[in-house]
Amino acid sequence: QVQLVESGGGLVQAGGSLRLSCAASGRTFSSLRMGWFRQAVGKEREFVARFSRSGGSTFYADSVKGRFTISRDNAKNTIYLQMNSLIPEDTAVYYCAADPRITFSGTWSPDYWGQGLQVAVSS
Repeated sequence: QVQLVESGGGLVQAGGSLRLSCAASGRTFSSLRMGWFRQAVGKEREFVARFSRSGGSTFYADSVKGRFTISRDNAKNTIYLQMNSLIPEDTAVYYCAADPRITFSGTWSPDYWGQGLQVAVSS
């Protein structure tokens, strides 16, 4: 079983920045594919960013490319999401996600989820 504990989030004005953190436990960190999703009110959960399973590659949703950066600290078993140039459309609950599968096909569907962090961007 994998536990994901998130921290960060909050309220920020448009154009501002926030950093989210997610600490993983319960399984060897290097065996997990990890990333972030978000869900706005009235909308479906959507992919934001993730690592490849090896951690060597990163992938982003088009809506956040150039503004968000996913990073990791293997010594701390933690990933981060640095969010810059925030816009009101980024307002959502952000979820850390993980899965141990070596490969997957189609849309990434993680097995494990964090509790969610509220991010609100005011105009």
